[in-house]
Amino acid sequence: MKAANVAQLKKELQFKSQDELMQFCLRLARFKKENKELLTYLLFESDSEEGYIDTVKEEIDAMFEDINVNSYFYIKKSVRKILRTIKKYIRYSGNKATEVELLLYFCEKLKSFRPSIKRNVTLINLYNRQLDYIKKKIPLLHEDLQHDYSMILEELDQ
Repeated sequence: MKAANVAQLKKELQFKSQDELMQFCLRLARFKKENKELLTYLLFESDSEEGYIDTVKEEIDAMFEDINVNSYFYIKKSVRKILRTIKKYIRYSGNKATEVELLLYFCEKLKSFRPSIKRNVTLINLYNRQLDYIKKKIPLLHEDLQHDYSMILEELDQ
C-alpha cells in the first residue's frame, strides 16, 4: 500500500466528522510511541512552551546523569542518544526559539560533562557541529532572542 501525501490527507480529512477525527487520532496513538508523544505535546504542553522546555531540560539532566563513564565508547553512544531525543522533542514543538534553547542547553551540559569531551575527537566534533548549527539558526529569531542566545553561544564557543 502506498501512503498518500499530506495534501491528499488534508483534503480527505475535511470531509470527516469531529467524532471520526477523534477516533483516527486515538487509533494513531495506539500504534507508535512517537504518535502518543506528539499528541501529548499538542494536547497538554503546546500552551506553555516554557513548561515544555523545562520538562525536556529535566529529562536531559537525567539522561546525562545515567551516562556510563567507564569508556568513551559508552559516552559517545549515550550522547548521540540524548541528541536524537532532543531533536525529536524539537520536531514536536516546531518552534525555532525552543530549538535553539534546547540545543544550547545540550551544549552547556556536554561542555561541563566529566570526563571532559576534549579527550575525544568524535565528541568534540559533535559539539562543534551543534554550535555551528545553532549559529545558523539564531539569525532566524526575534532580535531580543538573537542577542540573548548569541551571548550564551559566545560563552560556549570559547
